[in-house]
Amino acid sequence: MPLNKPMLSAAQAEVMLSLQAGMNARVDPDWIDARYPYLRAVVIEAAEAIEHHGWKWWKRQDKDLPQLQMELIDIWHFLLSEILLGNAGSESASKQQLIQLLTASQQQASVEFDGQEIKLQQLDLVSKLELLIGLAAAHRIEIAVFAAIMVDCEMGWTELYCLYVGKNVLNFFRQDHGYKEGSYQKIWRGREDNEYLVEIMARLDPVEPEFKDNIYSELTKHYPQ
Repeated sequence: MPLNKPMLSAAQAEVMLSLQAGMNARVDPDWIDARYPYLRAVVIEAAEAIEHHGWKWWKRQDKDLPQLQMELIDIWHFLLSEILLGNAGSESASKQQLIQLLTASQQQASVEFDGQEIKLQQLDLVSKLELLIGLAAAHRIEIAVFAAIMVDCEMGWTELYCLYVGKNVLNFFRQDHGYKEGSYQKIWRGREDNEYLVEIMARLDPVEPEFKDNIYSELTKHYPQ
């Protein structure tokens, strides 16, 4: 049975791949030749997601769902980057591959890994994140695992698209304010910039044509000068 439906539209896939290619080029114009380890970044972001969920049995921890969702957006950035890299930066070829991966994932209920067939519905959220880490470390992209994690994090594909656009704006904002040079302030008055983004996104209408510009404007208002 499908794990997460409906999927992204072809138009949404195209927009996100275009945004991701633009961000990668902003960070490094030679990003394709540099061949950065994007799946290693997936490993780290998934581990951070586990921290936001809580896993320590020796202390009380509360699941932070909004931040868990934002970690999924970060993971999606790097999955898109890996797909683009595998297609030498071609957005059209990457779009075709992404649609194929998404379509295949709709009927995929298990994953073969380490000589075992792992049924996704039998795993809890932290175990799915651990599986995503293992797959990424093995240089594998399994959209079905990511989709199953989305379900557990109460996120649909439309919401992922909106949050992705928002986080992409934040990434450009970071670059514009010295992220690469090391002068950017990620903590604003005791809170991470991601937390401000979540609150800003909740107040804005994603269907507005100025959605991206409005996010950037609101981030500017909050950023400590």
